[in-house]
Amino acid sequence: MDQPIIELRGVVKSFGPVDVLKGVNFTAYPGKITALVGDNGAGKSTLIKGLAGVQPYDDGEVLFNGEPVNLHTPRDAAHLGIEVVYQDLALCDNLDIVQNMFLGREELAAGTFDEGVMEREAAETLRQLSVRTVKSVRQKVSSLSGGQRQTVAIARSVLKKAKVVILDEPTAALGVAQTAQVLALVKRLAEQGVSVVIISHNLVDVFEVADYISVLYLGQMVASVETSKTTNEDVIGYITGAKTYEGEHA
Repeated sequence: MDQPIIELRGVVKSFGPVDVLKGVNFTAYPGKITALVGDNGAGKSTLIKGLAGVQPYDDGEVLFNGEPVNLHTPRDAAHLGIEVVYQDLALCDNLDIVQNMFLGREELAAGTFDEGVMEREAAETLRQLSVRTVKSVRQKVSSLSGGQRQTVAIARSVLKKAKVVILDEPTAALGVAQTAQVLALVKRLAEQGVSVVIISHNLVDVFEVADYISVLYLGQMVASVETSKTTNEDVIGYITGAKTYEGEHA
């Protein structure tokens, strides 16, 4: 097994008297897709916000490429190449695709926005991801479908050569065709060497794309398994607490 790009060891997070993460271990590998699953309240969002530097962990260790790191702010995470695409996508409907992809990190030339460079880089990023459903990078986001919006949000995350992309429910509220489009994009990300962490309640999607499945239950990591070595029924058992994982953790 290659060295994990991200390794969490015994991370803890509490909010007042509520212990949300209780000594969680988690790993993610370059070029692999790791699904993070669990019921509502299991601690998935808190785990991801810690990785994103939004809500730093109270205790535990975070390793990036085998080296201890501190993730105190979103800037710390971005500096390492950790990008998160949240469920609301954080896109501006009144801006076009290029403007959304470079929002807050615009390319400048002589003190003004370098529209030519940004347009070329946006188009090249979409091309590298084999995105063919967008007619023009100058389309307003308001004119895009749900699947196209998700595609733009993912492309924005990899624009600056992200090493880890975390996707929060990327297929929620999408139709069958749009879901297939987004899952294909997720696979292409991994093929390019990016470590992808996908949070999803849809186990059909998880079993289609994930190499590994990590299950949180009431703030504890109760299973970390290779997808090919488990079943839908087993994972549901881990999620609900009805089944205990007995093998070696991945």
